[in-house]
Amino acid sequence: MGIIRQTLAVKLLLSEFEKESSAISAIELIKRLGSQVNKTTIYRLLDKLEDDGLLHYFLDAKGVKWFAKCKGCSKSNHSDVHPHFQCTECGTVDCLEIQVNLPEIPNRKVINSQVLVLGQCDRCLN
Repeated sequence: MGIIRQTLAVKLLLSEFEKESSAISAIELIKRLGSQVNKTTIYRLLDKLEDDGLLHYFLDAKGVKWFAKCKGCSKSNHSDVHPHFQCTECGTVDCLEIQVNLPEIPNRKVINSQVLVLGQCDRCLN
């Protein structure tokens, strides 16, 4: 886990990601943990956990920052490059375990790319 200390705030934050299989927005984390951890600390820890390769983030259709657990990432290498799906009815956001190939762009070096797929999840379709 890099150099981040296992404080109560870190444990509470990480426990939220253990409970969920889908992504969690920063706004939702503040709602869940706001009585135990202040908002500034939550944002600081999310940034640190992302820097350490434990979480990755992406933006939804409204520009809200969402976080999900990384799989096999490290501080020096984020390998979680995949699209995300957001349900337009219930708002659930999931990581999609599919490969998306980006075209090579002449005279450019791509550092990060985000693909957000909007539609209806399986629960809302039924």
